[in-house]
Amino acid sequence: MTTRGLYFEEFLTDKTYYTSSRTITETDHINFITSFGFFEPLFIDQTHLNTETPYQKRIVPGALTFSVAEGLAILSGILHGTGIAFLGVEMNVLKPVFIGDTITAEIEVTDKRETQKPDRGIVTFYHRVKNQDDTTVMEYKVKRMMRRKS
Repeated sequence: MTTRGLYFEEFLTDKTYYTSSRTITETDHINFITSFGFFEPLFIDQTHLNTETPYQKRIVPGALTFSVAEGLAILSGILHGTGIAFLGVEMNVLKPVFIGDTITAEIEVTDKRETQKPDRGIVTFYHRVKNQDDTTVMEYKVKRMMRRKS
């Protein structure tokens, strides 16, 4: 049996979905920064952190936090097979995320609108990414094109 995501009609404004959690590991961090060229002292140099910043642990790039949060959204199943397109994002990074932090996301449906095409609609979601201490580290609004029921 294949699970499917929710159709446009099934998303209710003000409904919140909760993802599972994931710990960001040293391996995640190294693979991300080396794959995408994030060779900033903030991400790779402990001495720089100790002398030039208020942080004592290495910070993971916000782009990695966002990527993990989006992966958690996909793994939640609400978009599986019914998501058509990622249309844009507005993001605020509120707190640093460190190697070893465990993040989760709350996904609230804030708006939805029909399109001229009868097979799809636009849903706006507000994501709150939280760490293991339930501190919100990132918030973002994302618009997605979602499949409608036939």
